Amino acid sequence: MVSTHVQALQNKHAGLEAQLREEMNRPAPDTSTIQMLKKQKLQIKQELAEA
Repeated sequence: MVSTHVQALQNKHAGLEAQLREEMNRPAPDTSTIQMLKKQKLQIKQELAEA
């Protein structure tokens, strides 16, 4: 059960990373969106560290 939770967190982290790259590659990236995505990634990274 723990491994599925960790896998789900890793998948979510990877998805956020893809969204972040996509936003940063736009001609006019939205800084508030970038900050939000980075915060979400950090929260997931912290959850993974605790798991």
